[in-house]
Amino acid sequence: MPRPDPDAYFMRIALAVRARANCTGRRVGAIIVRDHRILSTGYNGTPSKMVNCEEGGCHRCAHPDAYPPGEGYDLCICVHAEQNALLAAARFGVSVQDCTLYTTLQPCFGCLKELLQANVREGCYLRPWESRFAEQYQALVERIGRGHFRLIEVEDPDEQWALGRAGAAGERTQGHEVL
Repeated sequence: MPRPDPDAYFMRIALAVRARANCTGRRVGAIIVRDHRILSTGYNGTPSKMVNCEEGGCHRCAHPDAYPPGEGYDLCICVHAEQNALLAAARFGVSVQDCTLYTTLQPCFGCLKELLQANVREGCYLRPWESRFAEQYQALVERIGRGHFRLIEVEDPDEQWALGRAGAAGERTQGHEVL
């Protein structure tokens, strides 16, 4: 087997981290890397020591028919994979300044703002999405720099599983949010 380039290697690790995700909407994994070393990992789901989405812990995830597409996220208690990776680094006193984030789904508006605020230097993602607010999102991407916000192409054998409820319904998505 040929040795994978660093982008493929780290994205495949983010795919492995995603296997722990327990959100029923989408399943996402993320890692934060500096100097080719993994500093932190995160996957999406309910906060620590709370009932998982798969077991009914998040009302929005447990009752998707009660919420129109794109609404009710203020009631969703799930934490995004990118947020969990940032928070784990903070909890253990690890600086993420000038690091690279690898995530299996292009970061949403909130996660991208948090990455910028934490001075993460680069964002690499596996699955893109389109926003209804492309101009505003692009302003955030410009702040990172186009060359530092990149799509990484690797095989994703569990893509349908990772799409969760959104994929099963064939719905268009905006970041982690189903429209």
